[in-house]
Amino acid sequence: MIDIRKLKELVKLMVANDLSEMDLRDTDEQVTIRRPGETAIAQQIAPIAVAPQVAVLPVPVAAVDAAPETSVEEVGEEIVSPMVGTFYNSTDPDSPAFVQVGGAVSEDTTVCIIEAMKIFNEIKAQCNGTILKVLVDSGDAVEFGQPLFLLKPQ
Repeated sequence: MIDIRKLKELVKLMVANDLSEMDLRDTDEQVTIRRPGETAIAQQIAPIAVAPQVAVLPVPVAAVDAAPETSVEEVGEEIVSPMVGTFYNSTDPDSPAFVQVGGAVSEDTTVCIIEAMKIFNEIKAQCNGTILKVLVDSGDAVEFGQPLFLLKPQ
């Protein structure tokens, strides 16, 4: 039986050090803890993968017409990074990007991968819409809450 106090301390340690996963093995027991987004899940022996939560915030976007002095305001939503890490727009350099400007996305569409401590986390769009702009280049370091994409909601 796992001591709940020890488990709570492990979760606090994970949050304090921004860890996504912890695997502890002893001669008597094995515990794997994964922390996708803001929640922690503890499993014995068989871990469960849960997609990280992504905050979607509204933001105004200026779209420029053919005349440089005229602009039209569009309302877009930002897809922001749920963690600190390295942004990748595809699974490897030879693969196509997960999403392109003008491409449609749904709530479950993977828009990028963020590598944090050698763990690759798939980031989902979390809403339906069209990608207006990619705000980060592949391989760039990103911070928690940093805007990654600008999305026109449907």
